[in-house]
Amino acid sequence: MKRQDRLGRFAERELRGVDDGGAPETVTIWIERKPGAIWAVGRAVNVSARSSWSPRQDDYLFEGFELEDALDAANDCLEDDVRVSEADGRDDKVRPFTRDELLKPLERWFFGHERTER
Repeated sequence: MKRQDRLGRFAERELRGVDDGGAPETVTIWIERKPGAIWAVGRAVNVSARSSWSPRQDDYLFEGFELEDALDAANDCLEDDVRVSEADGRDDKVRPFTRDELLKPLERWFFGHERTER
């Protein structure tokens, strides 16, 4: 995906599998920060085959103000897609989304700089 289409994304996972007809597909799940301090979780299938790289409104599974709720929604979705991939015979190792993974880019976005380790 083009950089400008991913600017608000703080974390992303991709799973490769097959659709119901046996054709290859790529599922992308992401967590982003939208204007108004809204966390959003999106899921798109075969986004590279679309006429536009931008997310569609129906790609969003969750929108809300709580980071933990966004993490729960993203990890529930990820777990479901991993389960389907495993049933299809794939054994992709995909790590769950974590709070720390989101806090680092949030701090960079909010403060405009890297956090220094003490």
